[in-house]
Amino acid sequence: MTVSVPGRTPPPCAGGLARAFAFLGKRWNGVILGTLAHGPARFAELTRALPGISESVLSDRLGELARVGLVSRSVREGPPVEVSYRLTERGCALLPALDALAVWADENLSD
Repeated sequence: MTVSVPGRTPPPCAGGLARAFAFLGKRWNGVILGTLAHGPARFAELTRALPGISESVLSDRLGELARVGLVSRSVREGPPVEVSYRLTERGCALLPALDALAVWADENLSD
């Protein structure tokens, strides 16, 4: 058991954990990754799968996820043009951590 000592400042959170939550904790990022865990999806499919997200926010978040290498974007020339998104290897490497967080939330957080 850890005892709080008055006047003592706790050590900072590990840098990696702070960076992970700063990015994954950004609204929608983790949920988008969790949705893409089920396989590739087109933009319109993601919009339907994520009620409450605007198209502009979804577009911004997908761009962020692509820039850090967690999601890839592919375009199939049309007509109609079809844009789809999928997890990269780096994105798939996050799935065990996301699954563990989901289990913990189911067991410890009420709706």
